[in-house]
Amino acid sequence: MGYEKVEPLKRLVVLGAGTAGTMIVNKLRPQLPKEEWEITVVEPAVSHLYQPGLLFVPFGRYESDDLRKPTRALLPDGVELVTEPVERVDVESNRVHLAGGRNLDYDQLVIATGTHPRPEMTPGMDGPELGDTVHEFYTMAGAEALRWKLALWDGGRFVVHITELPIKCPVAPLEFAFLADDYFRQIGIRDRVEMTFATPLSGAFTRPIASAQLGDMLAARDIHVEPDFYVERIDDHALVSYDERVIPFDLLVTVPVNMGADFVAGSGLGDELNHVRVDPHTFLADGCDNVFAIGDAAALPISKAGSVAHFAVDVFVENFIDHIAGRPMERSFDGHANCFVESGSGKALLIDFNYETEPLPGTYPVPGVGPLSLLKETRINHLGKLAFRPIYWHLLLPGRRLPVPNAMSMAGKEIPTAQPPREDVTI
Repeated sequence: MGYEKVEPLKRLVVLGAGTAGTMIVNKLRPQLPKEEWEITVVEPAVSHLYQPGLLFVPFGRYESDDLRKPTRALLPDGVELVTEPVERVDVESNRVHLAGGRNLDYDQLVIATGTHPRPEMTPGMDGPELGDTVHEFYTMAGAEALRWKLALWDGGRFVVHITELPIKCPVAPLEFAFLADDYFRQIGIRDRVEMTFATPLSGAFTRPIASAQLGDMLAARDIHVEPDFYVERIDDHALVSYDERVIPFDLLVTVPVNMGADFVAGSGLGDELNHVRVDPHTFLADGCDNVFAIGDAAALPISKAGSVAHFAVDVFVENFIDHIAGRPMERSFDGHANCFVESGSGKALLIDFNYETEPLPGTYPVPGVGPLSLLKETRINHLGKLAFRPIYWHLLLPGRRLPVPNAMSMAGKEIPTAQPPREDVTI
């Protein structure tokens, strides 16, 4: 009697179950036959955080339970979830080493472990003032602590600060400044608050047209911009730059250095900030043929934002199916990103851009119709941002296609007759 040879299952390992990792497995599980592929997700966090909502927590608009869902509940059936941290990746042996001693072999690996604030990288930022006069809102604990601080604060020198780029959601510090201005006006203390926006950029934003408009918006709200400010340390209630400029504060809301996972550095895959070096169009890691990085974990010359992950995943999935079948990856990600920018008083802007094209005025997604306006403060843009939270949970994460194109379109955009030179900075 003969025996039929059974081929071993191929193994896809996805590190991280944030926005990008969750979308990837929800899109790929139906396309990878279970009799041929097993999928394992490594994610220590038991709950998935809707990160855009953190912006609103300090102002009392969301509670923690509004922004979290169980990680396991967001993953499809037929996917194994491993809740141990990653220690390192051995790309030579195609193996992931976990902190608890377990090893996971893979045929294909996707790194989607994001980027995270690291206040300890700046002298004085993680000292005794953290949580008192020094705050951040990029974590739930930080956003909740800032909420209680703002509720008790009665005025003084208020500084919103970016340590260095890239950071996830690069417009969030601007949004926070606008919302804080609105908040102080609502509670009647704006005349007792001196506001400063300190940034390593030469203006409010990296791309010139948007930077000019956002800079004008800050000026109209009497928010002073301190440009080209590279902080060296925090010392005695003051930011001190490398060129010895000093910005004193009574309350500092800072965005610390953002860095990728430590295992990225230990695995030889990352840049100086532990973001994985990849082909910006296919997400294939440099020097590898079976390792990809996507979302905030990847070193891309564009914003680290949920919209980038969304558009990138759609391109990645189609390429991945071709890649494992031995076909060339013919689809190319163009760096498409769009972001709502809360501006206070129940209004917001929308910006839409990619690797090559900066944010321009116009309408989105339907040319001439919208209903969203680009680079213009409107009520409907604000409602669009609020509406995105249920869209995120019920459409985006489950991998359902949204009715917007992956590639950026010039349709509906107004091109200025002369554009100022683009600043060469990753946002």
